[in-house]
Amino acid sequence: MRFNTLFFLPILSCLCLALAQITYDDCCLKYVKKMNPGTQKHAVAYRWQVTDGGCNIPAVIFTMRGGRDFCTDPRERWVTDLIKKIDEKVVKNEPRKKKPRKHRRPSRG
Repeated sequence: MRFNTLFFLPILSCLCLALAQITYDDCCLKYVKKMNPGTQKHAVAYRWQVTDGGCNIPAVIFTMRGGRDFCTDPRERWVTDLIKKIDEKVVKNEPRKKKPRKHRRPSRG
């Protein structure tokens, strides 16, 4: 009995350490081929997925108003157009810096 415990204890501890080192990234595994213009209007943000670590394909992940994500192929023309539209919306909605007003001094006269 003592031999079995001494044999299985190191194996079990190594197995636990190996399983603890595995990380599951939130990666896209396939692309959405098309997205109709009505759905594209609901895209509010995007992020890039690069091929490092556990992610195998490059992708652009669009986030919709409701929080849903769509994985798309960054080489597609409609994807680059949608990225430009989102960037334009962000620039348009940024608060503008107001120029300080120049106050006229009352004339003495």
